[in-house]
Amino acid sequence: MFSALSNALSRKSRDRMKAIPYAPGLPVIGHTLHFISNPIGTALRLHARHGPIIRGGAFGLPALVMIGPDANQFVLRNQDGAFSSSKGWGFFLGRFFNRGIMLLDFEEHRFHRGIMQAAFKKPVLVQYLLRMNPAIDHGIAKWHTDRNFHVLTHIKQLTLDIATDVFMGERLGPEAEKVNQAFIDCVAAPTAVVRFPVPGGRWKKGLDGRRLLEEFFRSRIADKRENPGDDLFSRFCQAEDESGQRFTDEDVVNHMIFMMMAAHDTSTITLSAIFYYLARYPEWQERVREESLALGKHYLDHEDLARMNVMDMVMKESLRLIAPVHVIPRKTVKDIEYMGHIIPADTYVILSPMVTHHMEEWWPDHRKFDPERFSEARNEHKKHPYQFVPFGGGAHMCIGLHFAEMQIKAILHQVVQQYRWSVPEHYEMPVNFTTLPTPRDKLPVHLEHL
Repeated sequence: MFSALSNALSRKSRDRMKAIPYAPGLPVIGHTLHFISNPIGTALRLHARHGPIIRGGAFGLPALVMIGPDANQFVLRNQDGAFSSSKGWGFFLGRFFNRGIMLLDFEEHRFHRGIMQAAFKKPVLVQYLLRMNPAIDHGIAKWHTDRNFHVLTHIKQLTLDIATDVFMGERLGPEAEKVNQAFIDCVAAPTAVVRFPVPGGRWKKGLDGRRLLEEFFRSRIADKRENPGDDLFSRFCQAEDESGQRFTDEDVVNHMIFMMMAAHDTSTITLSAIFYYLARYPEWQERVREESLALGKHYLDHEDLARMNVMDMVMKESLRLIAPVHVIPRKTVKDIEYMGHIIPADTYVILSPMVTHHMEEWWPDHRKFDPERFSEARNEHKKHPYQFVPFGGGAHMCIGLHFAEMQIKAILHQVVQQYRWSVPEHYEMPVNFTTLPTPRDKLPVHLEHL
């Protein structure tokens, strides 16, 4: 009887889904190759042909692609509690970033976020910046002028060094390379075609990387509980909610792995994009440099952040053009209606901040690098509350967004005072979308001292 009822419900769900416009793509893999090679163009074509909600598939999963600010608002605000972040991200990240803050839902998510929030309040960010500034100085002092300076390699190392210093309260020695590679392998693994631990394969490397990171953080917890510092790791070990509940050791490990990944990977992507656009548009590089030099100080103080108007516009326009998290998956936990369509429970839903950022109806001349979009005079990003969503939105909006903005500005402030960089006139940065969007060629620039 139960089986018959289940089959009837399944048929009903399939019938409901059939009413949603369908874009089949290739057998089994659906639109996977199209989204990897040209995610923006593919999604915009589908939107023009089928509208803002499309039935299709990618990575072997049947899914709905929902496009545009209204779709972002509906899914990310999640007022009816129909969309699960945990079940959405779980297929991609669950084995490698288990129970990170992005992979928790509802009451459990609110509980964990409530404890974590204390680690990102303004007085704490001020302390992080004080630690961060000399770490940036030390890192970029090792850069050498070069006609083939690979931005991605150097920025990734710099942001990892900052994360280990600020988040862990220590500088890694010989372990640094292994830890960095473990994060790289964990980020790359979710898009593995073969999702089994085949030796030498992405999936196996990701599992090995996760195991290394677990051991790395777990071995340090006891000392952090007994001898806390002002770093994030210590704060996670000491933090508690209003009723005095604390994170378990397992919670601390899971959150540290996720936050370390998020802190240095997303900032690396954003800074790589900024470096690219400032190389392509040297007049904007000069404007950023003039603003930094006008402050008359080597290090940024926290109160300076709000004054960096040119830098802020450049950062936001770079985030618009290349969103560091270019897709956001969710999975429904119950039936929900959107624009007259019933989306059944257990349906994967894919949003794309980067596609929304390139919709001509919201961003005129969307391919153009134009930081003035974000000026007070134009405010193009304020036509809709969910048209500019580089950090997501709703309950799962990035908890570290203010940290990320602070880190990006602090790094850029020091770099523009010491270096100038450029690319050949017709160079266009190739972007690898197989994981997070990074420069496929590592972004070679001509770096020179001022």
